[in-house]
Amino acid sequence: MTPQPPARDAASVAAAHQADADAVHGDVSVDELELQSELSGADASATATPDVAAYALRLGDDALILSQRLGWWISRAPELEEDMALGNIALDLLGHARSLLHYAGTASGRTEDDLAYWRDEHEFRCAWLFQQPNGDFAHTIARGLIAAIWMQELYTALARSTDASLAAIAAKSVKEVAYHRDHAVQWTLRLAGGTEESRRRLLVALTDTWPYTDELFRDDELHDRLGDIAPRPSSLRAGFDEIWTAVLAEAEITEADFTNSKIGQSSGGGRHGHHSTHLGPLLAEMQVLARRHPGATW
Repeated sequence: MTPQPPARDAASVAAAHQADADAVHGDVSVDELELQSELSGADASATATPDVAAYALRLGDDALILSQRLGWWISRAPELEEDMALGNIALDLLGHARSLLHYAGTASGRTEDDLAYWRDEHEFRCAWLFQQPNGDFAHTIARGLIAAIWMQELYTALARSTDASLAAIAAKSVKEVAYHRDHAVQWTLRLAGGTEESRRRLLVALTDTWPYTDELFRDDELHDRLGDIAPRPSSLRAGFDEIWTAVLAEAEITEADFTNSKIGQSSGGGRHGHHSTHLGPLLAEMQVLARRHPGATW
């Protein structure tokens, strides 16, 4: 009779499986992860000054609201790969939002969840571009193209910030935004060079979205106080315009094809809590669960 190995309890079996996994994949446990360091991008003990917190709040809100918008496309995109692509971009932006809101909250003792779920509409500081409805797929691409080009210029400059936490967050984020930009550029070219209908829809989308661009490049008194901590928005315009013009040229589109002098630029005001009519309904949907079940965890 062949001797049987001694019985092992569940804990021993689990330990053996973990040892095998570690031998192949390395240490895969996550219980020692310092989440605060991951979110802040630098020293977890760093505390933002009021001005730095106000600036981080603006960028965090931009990323949070755009992430919420893009998440809507999951199961609704024109093809399965786009479900995944837009979902992944939304998750990247949510990561940026968590890092920035976490750092902003260090000035007041609030968490990123507090800032996301327990502020009212007038307390948000996102630009109007990010609040705009998804529209059809072309509208989402037009908004994504403007946002990604701007974010890449912003994070590239912010990575040189004299604030170590902002610099670290930007250095991580710019790598992901490079993919977002490539995704939007490829779809812009695809829609512009596709059928007459796809090109028409893209031009309509550019016409509707372009007026919200100017707000991204407006300087105000906060930037005066920040100095070398953050780039002045106006300083990003030249780099944005260079890339924007190159993309349009490749798509064989001129600004005359979609700009309208009668429309001009949006008044904006999101940086100071004055928002479009679209933000309120978005926040109501985003915040309803946390507000209906305060303190719930899962």
